[in-house]
Amino acid sequence: MTRTQKPSILLTGFAPFGGEHINPSWQAVSQLEGEHIGGFIVHTKELPCEFGASLKELHLAIDKYAPQLVLCIGQAGGRAEISLERVAINVNDARIPDNADKQPIDTPVIAGGPAAYFTNLPIKRLLLALQQAEIPAAISNTAGTYVCNHVMYGLMHLINQHDTHVKGGFIHIPYLPSQAVNHQGSASMSLETVVSALRVIITCAIQDKQDIKVAAGTTH
Repeated sequence: MTRTQKPSILLTGFAPFGGEHINPSWQAVSQLEGEHIGGFIVHTKELPCEFGASLKELHLAIDKYAPQLVLCIGQAGGRAEISLERVAINVNDARIPDNADKQPIDTPVIAGGPAAYFTNLPIKRLLLALQQAEIPAAISNTAGTYVCNHVMYGLMHLINQHDTHVKGGFIHIPYLPSQAVNHQGSASMSLETVVSALRVIITCAIQDKQDIKVAAGTTH
């Protein structure tokens, strides 16, 4: 693995899927390409919304940049806040085909892998940092069973198997307003707010601090 001279961060977003013309994850992530935050340089990568291919592209980007922090961002239309994902499960169960017209049902992300992986991000610290910045945020206990969960599980498997000093996780974001107008009743968040949220998350995540214990669970 080739190390870059400056400590680096990798942000990924996805290509549009499900009939959308844009994906807010890539729209936001691409704004941060080359930015310097806390002594780190930000690199970005657009992942295909495809099972298998998305993980291959993620692994190539990790090999290229050798990041100390990997944040994968995805669209969660219908959610109203920044969702900090706690866990990924070892199952692909696609409600709709991906962009390669594949629709795996009840297959493992990694054959023989554990049932689930938890993020190693300090998600409670991130939650408080976002709330202090007046950005709506919540801890999420499901990344779904589509390509987003596929990528998060694959990322955490790679970290746990090979590079445990790397921090990594997944963040879901709402529709942009230009998308929400086509989905009656759906929440949205401006691109500027999402980009600000990513800067807050990065700044907090690169600090070498343990997570804190604050209640952020759910009853259902």
